[in-house]
Amino acid sequence: MTVTMARPLRAAELKALIGGRNERQLAVVDVRPGGTFGTAHLLWAISVPLSVLELRIRDLVPGLATPVVLCAADADDDGLVSRAAGKLAAMGYTDLGYLQGGVAGWGGAGFEIFSGVNVPSKAFGEFIEHAYDTPRIPAPELKRMIDAGDNMIVLDSRPMPEFKAMNIPTGIDSPGAELALRVHDLAPDPNTIVVVNCAGRTRSIIGCQSLRNAGIPNKVVALENGTMGWLLAGFELERGQQRRYGELSNDGLMRAKAAAERVGKRFGVQVIDAKALSAWRAETGRTTYLFDVRAPEEYVAGHLPDAKPAPGGQLVQATDTYAGTLGARIVCTDDNGVRATMTASWLIQMGWEAYVYVAGAAEMTAPGAHAPEIPELAGIPEGDLEPKELAARMIQLHVIDLGDSIRHRAGHIPGSRFAMRANLPTNLKPLSSERGIALVSPDGILARRAAKDLRDAGFKAPVHVLKGGTQAWQAAGLPLKQGFENNLDQPVDVWYRPYDLEDAIEGDREAAMQGYLSWEIDLVQQIERDGTTNFKVFQ
Repeated sequence: MTVTMARPLRAAELKALIGGRNERQLAVVDVRPGGTFGTAHLLWAISVPLSVLELRIRDLVPGLATPVVLCAADADDDGLVSRAAGKLAAMGYTDLGYLQGGVAGWGGAGFEIFSGVNVPSKAFGEFIEHAYDTPRIPAPELKRMIDAGDNMIVLDSRPMPEFKAMNIPTGIDSPGAELALRVHDLAPDPNTIVVVNCAGRTRSIIGCQSLRNAGIPNKVVALENGTMGWLLAGFELERGQQRRYGELSNDGLMRAKAAAERVGKRFGVQVIDAKALSAWRAETGRTTYLFDVRAPEEYVAGHLPDAKPAPGGQLVQATDTYAGTLGARIVCTDDNGVRATMTASWLIQMGWEAYVYVAGAAEMTAPGAHAPEIPELAGIPEGDLEPKELAARMIQLHVIDLGDSIRHRAGHIPGSRFAMRANLPTNLKPLSSERGIALVSPDGILARRAAKDLRDAGFKAPVHVLKGGTQAWQAAGLPLKQGFENNLDQPVDVWYRPYDLEDAIEGDREAAMQGYLSWEIDLVQQIERDGTTNFKVFQ
């Protein structure tokens, strides 16, 4: 099937382009729903579902001249690829191609197909454990140490929302790149054993190895299989905790800087100045990502005007959700160089060209959260219904929730139905035409864009948009409801992790966890068969 506005590429041609990504930039963009993507995809494909294409693509692939290869299940996948090509062309992307035969054709050519999400980063974690024999401790041994009151500390390398959902008893939240910065204050006694954990394996391994690379005097081990391993061993997790690192002392900072300097020398991390950064950012033929790797609240308080937030541990854990252009350079920035150096050292080992820029306080003048650039919203009204107005008119309207299914399940406007924007207006056919449509999404942005889609398609019924989205509804003190009710689409929009399974009986949840952990471990063999990684080992 021919896709307009994009040239066809055979699987072997795309394989060669991926292999030459250090000489020529490339973005492989899978436009299927995220859950479908997770079942089978190319290793280096990034997931940018058609439903949210305009909201995410400019952050992931900022260069309009970057060669973009679109893919889906087959060549066009019921028009997904054609529609994506049309949208990207309208947005100014000039070098568009598509994978002939899609993922099925890739597998048919004898190339490796992967499941799951954030696969390059997770495979890298397994590679590191094998390469450096990263020490680990099983859950029963950690439980014995905690019960015995041994001189040890548990540091959780996940962001606070994940820590708050569940954590190892006594654990302290110290996400990813914070570990090398905070450990000297958290474990000043060199005889204290430091145990690093995450939910599964990757961030435990990378966090543990980060501290070993930093050369701290303490014994450092990773909790084998993280909180999943703890649950599978029959132990209870804490929930609702908010323990985290405290204020950074002068001595802690000085020791952290010395550790980062050692890491920088070992892995060849280069520090650039403002002149070099400015020159790179001005280049049109090469993409330079500028990521602020500090904690989210620090970014919101003030950051470089063009920097995007990517807390260091999460950037390493899920690089494909931040940097979609293969062959690009990455500049990590922070305020003292420690977190940026630790993060860049891992990106270099993953095969990226990565640098550090240390920003002064006077440069971090832009406050607030990051807002993606979405020119397509120009001229589209913010919304015509206030939350209480929608509440009063619920009986007159079909309320359609376009947010992701996990968020919808956790809390949605009562009576609203989950649906995917990419399937509009076909998925609205079961609804009575006598009532209007009210579109909602978390902040209202996706709903605004979808309303225009319906109007452009000649949709007959009145279309309304909740101003400010579900967030505004909740802020107005209106109730949310959990679960699903009368979905218009199957919840395949996101990849469900074992923890995300709803109402799973214990056996099913345990089986899902065991399967997930086995999948992570097996990635080492799978990337060897694929042959396109360039992970590096530093003796």
